[in-house]
Parts: sequence; C-alpha cells; structure tokens
Amino acid sequence: MYSPAAFRQDDLAALHQQILDCRLATLVSQGPSGLQASHLPLLLEPDEGRFGTLYGHFARANPQWRDLADGAEALVVFQGPEAYISPSWYAAKAEHGKVVPTWNYIAVHARGRAGVFDDAERLLQLVSRLSARHEAGRAQPWAVSEAPRDYIDGMLRAIVGFALPIEHLQGKWKLGQNRSAADRAGVHAGLAASVDSRDRELAARINADH
Repeated sequence: MYSPAAFRQDDLAALHQQILDCRLATLVSQGPSGLQASHLPLLLEPDEGRFGTLYGHFARANPQWRDLADGAEALVVFQGPEAYISPSWYAAKAEHGKVVPTWNYIAVHARGRAGVFDDAERLLQLVSRLSARHEAGRAQPWAVSEAPRDYIDGMLRAIVGFALPIEHLQGKWKLGQNRSAADRAGVHAGLAASVDSRDRELAARINADH
C-alpha cells in the first residue's frame, strides 16, 4: 500500500483498534489458480506474536484455504471509513482555485503466512468466539451452544480454520494531514453536514485524529 509519511500510521494500538472495528476483512492470496480473495469475519489476538495473530475460517469448498496450507503469503485488508472529498470544501479554492478532488480513508494491511486446522474442538471454540463477538449487544444474543450438537458437528466438518501470525502490519490514515488547518476544517465541516452516514463517520475520525 502506497503510504506517504504524512498518512502513515505506526501506532500498534491504533492499528489493532481499526482491525477490531472492521467487521468483514478481505483476505487475498496467490496459488496455482492465481489470485483469490475471500471476505471473512476475523478475530484478533493482539498479544500473540509481534503484531498479533488473526483467526478465521473458510468454507471447506473454498479452494483458497489450500493456498494457505501450501504456505502462500496472505494479505488481509481492513477497510475503515472513507469518503469523497470535494474541492469546494477547501479554503484554498477561494484563495487561488488550485484544488482537485481526492478520497480520504483509513485502511490497515496485514500480511503473513497462515497455518490451517480442522480439529473439531478448535473450530468449535473459534466459531463460538466469533458468534459471541457479533452477537454482543443484542437483547437476546444467540450462542452456538443453542444449536443441536450433531448439527454443529456437521457444520464444523464443512469448514477449515486458520491462524495467521501477522508478520507485516501497515496503516494508512489519509485524513488531509498534508492540507492547511483551514482546508482540513472545511473538509470536516463538509463531511459532518453530509446526509450520508459514511461521510459523517469519517468526519468524526478526522475530528478525533487531529
């Protein structure tokens, strides 16, 4: 990921928080069939390894897990808030007009080589933790233990788990840090006034990270 110094995010706690905030990651690998990508919910164990370890699972019918089993490196992309930035929001537009559109965003890239597993008890622990994470906050959270065990056992045979120790971790917070304070203020105001909740989400991050 191209990341000029002004946008580079090196704080490990901030990178981990963005991973945790991203509900669905994109895992990319290359093997005999070429490039493959899967969209997966993942768990992060921040204290396992230098940069943490990611856990998830594939459908057994998804051939991508075989790339990982064969030792292929994986790239995992965690997309944060993003928005189009209109030149009309820059104070510089009124001063000299030398402005163009851009796109601001937050993204984290994690790379490493995964180990795969299909042990039933380990898979059960993984899917139970994933469900608990995404059911949290619901009035009546569902748990894997509520489903018949023989049914769950059958579902577990249809998946393959993986553990991916993060070997390289890169973050990009492109929030207008290369612009003047007046331009950044104009962008924040423009995004905050948008009817699109995605724009307002990025505005909140711009406000928090400056």
